[in-house]
Amino acid sequence: MINCGIFDASQFFQWFTDNANYLFVFLFMTIESSFIPFPSEVIVPPAAYLACANVGVGSEMNVYMVVLFATLGALCGAFINYYLALWIGRPVVYRFADSRFGHACLIDRQKVIKAEEYFDKHGAISTFIGRLIPAIRQLISIPAGIARMNVGVFALCTAGGALIWNAILAALGWWLSTWVSPDHLFQQVETYNKYLTWAGYALAAVCILFILYNAFKKHEKQS
Repeated sequence: MINCGIFDASQFFQWFTDNANYLFVFLFMTIESSFIPFPSEVIVPPAAYLACANVGVGSEMNVYMVVLFATLGALCGAFINYYLALWIGRPVVYRFADSRFGHACLIDRQKVIKAEEYFDKHGAISTFIGRLIPAIRQLISIPAGIARMNVGVFALCTAGGALIWNAILAALGWWLSTWVSPDHLFQQVETYNKYLTWAGYALAAVCILFILYNAFKKHEKQS
């Protein structure tokens, strides 16, 4: 079920379909991609639906521009998380690593530095794939910021992953515009969002299995 956290998703969905424009797509996708819980499923599919069905205020929009503004918003929100993690989260992590409690947890500054170096080398694929996984999309920018991931690489991977995700949601909106009436749009988006969520979880499971496979494979070679 689509969850907007602090307010009713169906009411917001109706409000958005009555007021959709490029600015709102950008602003709400910025919010969705930052630290505020907000589902992109109530933004991109209805905007794409309105653009393709030529109904409502969104009839003046173009579906390709919807994807573009959604992706720009996602990138902007990701940068908010990235720099918050860099400016606030990173000092906190290092203070913890230098503390007695951190040492008691077998964490020290050198290990944190190594973790940063590892994420800088291998974080690109994690950032890219993370944009496609539910509940991870908003959070993947945080370790990237803490690890000081290269800003250009971060922007490229984030934009690429967000573009694919937004294109999928826009394709859903386009497909629904061919056979669903506006009155039943929310129910259908909610139904098919469940399939997208499970697909995202399956992708996460595949990624985890791949990481574990490589980890054990390296372990066997070393032994």
